[in-house]
Amino acid sequence: MTSAMSSSKKLRLLLLPFFATSHIGPFTDLAVRLTTASSDAAVEATVAVTPGNLPLLESLLERHGRAAARVKAATYPFPAVDGIPEGVENLSKAAPGDAWRIDAAAFSEALMRPVQEPLIRAQSPDAVVTDIHFYWNAAIANDLGVPCVQFTATGAFPAIAMRHLGNADVTAASVVVVPEFPGPDIRIPSAELPEFLRSHRVIDDSTNKNFFAAQADCFGLAANTFSDLEQPYMEIYLRNSYAKRAYFLGPLSLPPPSPADADGTIVGDSECIDWLDSKPDRSVVYVCFGSLAPVSDHQLHQLALGLEASGQSFMWVVRAENWSPPEGWVERVGDRGKLLTAWAPQTAILAHPAVGAFVTHCGWNSVMETVAAGVPVLTWPMVFEQFINERLLTEVLGIGERLWPDGAGVRSTRYEEHEVIPAEAVARALTAFMQPGGPVDVARTRAMALAVKAQAAVAEGGSSHSDLHRLLDDLMEASSGGHR
Repeated sequence: MTSAMSSSKKLRLLLLPFFATSHIGPFTDLAVRLTTASSDAAVEATVAVTPGNLPLLESLLERHGRAAARVKAATYPFPAVDGIPEGVENLSKAAPGDAWRIDAAAFSEALMRPVQEPLIRAQSPDAVVTDIHFYWNAAIANDLGVPCVQFTATGAFPAIAMRHLGNADVTAASVVVVPEFPGPDIRIPSAELPEFLRSHRVIDDSTNKNFFAAQADCFGLAANTFSDLEQPYMEIYLRNSYAKRAYFLGPLSLPPPSPADADGTIVGDSECIDWLDSKPDRSVVYVCFGSLAPVSDHQLHQLALGLEASGQSFMWVVRAENWSPPEGWVERVGDRGKLLTAWAPQTAILAHPAVGAFVTHCGWNSVMETVAAGVPVLTWPMVFEQFINERLLTEVLGIGERLWPDGAGVRSTRYEEHEVIPAEAVARALTAFMQPGGPVDVARTRAMALAVKAQAAVAEGGSSHSDLHRLLDDLMEASSGGHR
């Protein structure tokens, strides 16, 4: 540790994540990583969420066990939002066509600042770590005389791509090319762009300007990524003056929480691992579409039949309250398939030697977790920036292929525009990808090379480890009256 962190002063951090499991998770990981970075208890953290998200936060902290001893939870009220029923405070709880309303509310200073500012002032932290949605928190922190760091739950590649696309006319063409972007041209059909780029109902021009101005003025920007993964895109933040300081801290899922520290076995953990233990190395296809993306019952039905017809062993996480597999499917699949309907220990699953490929929605947490585990992917993006992340995985990193074949149906970030991939297309894609000596082997070689670099990044002396301590030192110096 440097001299700043070895001082006797405590650094009290307040973290405010956006209303999505995919954001609350990495914010919790970050809080734990920050508070355990030194052995002298110099850092304490509070993660603030709305009441509807508190059970999720408490569950995440419990999974970290003793490592989360210096992380507390706090709450502030969720504002009334037109079109969102009372008690719906997480994107995963919103109806498929209403998720954009929660996004729009999160970007609304008029709605959110009145509920967040009293909390921030009452907590009186030494530094604020805020999700990028809540851009006004930089001004609140500045008024309190403390630094504010924006933490983005996405990587540099999608974040910079969306920023540059936001400055272009994306409605005039059916396919757009990301402007001013290093590497190969990234071409994206307009239907696959995030909703806020396709319409102004999430972020208007005034909010967009305030958002980027706050990002440039705040103390710094942190992200869950690492230099060997996204270096050309990470460099743009400082080169283009998008941020004063940049800290790249990922993969925050490494090392995964130890069940031994949790004072009990995580529900479903032993069952999952025991099943995987019975399978040959690299033989299982793991299928999971994250905590948010809605999948229609008809598509689930076709996916089930496709997994069956592929002949591959699979572990499939299904989050659908009223869906059930086709009649006789469970009996026909037998022990070749494992269906999970509750929380799954994804980092442990991906790290298991039996897993040979990951069918993923390309959410950024899943991107980081599969890279950290060295597992190749078949991509099936659905919402937000996931179609952009897909290009990083398939066109830049080369660690997988699209599962959704050309001509199989329309892909879109809007739920109502999705077309269904038939079972035959799913089966063909899985069978072709998993063929020994085929695409999966090339993708795995590249993925495993990245996994080595990911492990090195978070190890002592690695780029992410160094950035974590640099962030803490900078915050400690700023809270003691140093640089702003």
